[in-house]
Amino acid sequence: MTERSGQPGDTTGDPVPTTPVCYRHPGRETYIRCSRCDRPICTECMRDASVGHQCPECVAEGRRSVRPARTAFGGGAAGRQGNVTKALIALNVLMMLVSIASARSGNAVAGGGLGGLMGSGTPLTEWGSVLGLARFPDGHIGGVADGEWYRLVTAVFLHYGVLHLLLNMWALWVLGRTLEAVLGPLRFLALYLLAGLGGNVAAYVFTAPNRFTAGASTAVFGLFAAIFVIMRRLGRDTSAIVPILVINLIFTFTVPSISVAGHLGGLVAGAVVSLILAYAPRSRRTAFQVAGCAIVLVALIGLTLVRTAALLG
Repeated sequence: MTERSGQPGDTTGDPVPTTPVCYRHPGRETYIRCSRCDRPICTECMRDASVGHQCPECVAEGRRSVRPARTAFGGGAAGRQGNVTKALIALNVLMMLVSIASARSGNAVAGGGLGGLMGSGTPLTEWGSVLGLARFPDGHIGGVADGEWYRLVTAVFLHYGVLHLLLNMWALWVLGRTLEAVLGPLRFLALYLLAGLGGNVAAYVFTAPNRFTAGASTAVFGLFAAIFVIMRRLGRDTSAIVPILVINLIFTFTVPSISVAGHLGGLVAGAVVSLILAYAPRSRRTAFQVAGCAIVLVALIGLTLVRTAALLG
């Protein structure tokens, strides 16, 4: 028989039971344990899991080990929120307000072309629209051929009047959200910018050098081509897209003051970029898409250089 030392009632020799405390808050007693690492956690630290509760560290580790959701074309799932589309619309609206302020005239809102409904030019559109080469009223010469290459980009965000802006922003809102959700934010932004740049380069190459051209319609026409290519790639019905595209092409060729070259250039550039994004091989998709878009950009730069040499030669 085992003897126990100590006086009667003395329990110093017995193990002392202890209540578990939260590993992050030692002052809080708890009987809840993380279902993943088995550490005790208090009600503030526990996170609901598919089975039981987990501690914050295990939740964070689980998120790092889970691959982020991707779209069918390799883009991020964040595109479903349409943030890039909203940002592009906001930027276009902001530039319209600045343009109106620079003109200090109601003609910037409505006035000239398209039956008097489109606005006239402003100091901002004069600065940022596509222009090959021309002499301004004050005597100075300006244009893309004179080194103002920024015009090929800024023209995508400038408009001649509020109606011009509203028509393009409505199309961007309808097409942009769908494409951004399917492609992801970065791929959609690349498509938009390259389509807009392609339309502006076409306007520079095929339009009289002293004619101003601006508007997001170059990019929008690229989105029209892209929505057709992408939907076909996904096996979806495109019968509703073709009539809308045909109507827009009819307007392009029949309404005065519309840049035919700009619209068609944006259409072609958007089609090419969307084909690259949609049909990239899955095994090396991102590398193929980046390389393809880079080739399109280099080709557009090459066309710009050729046109510049012709104007200056």
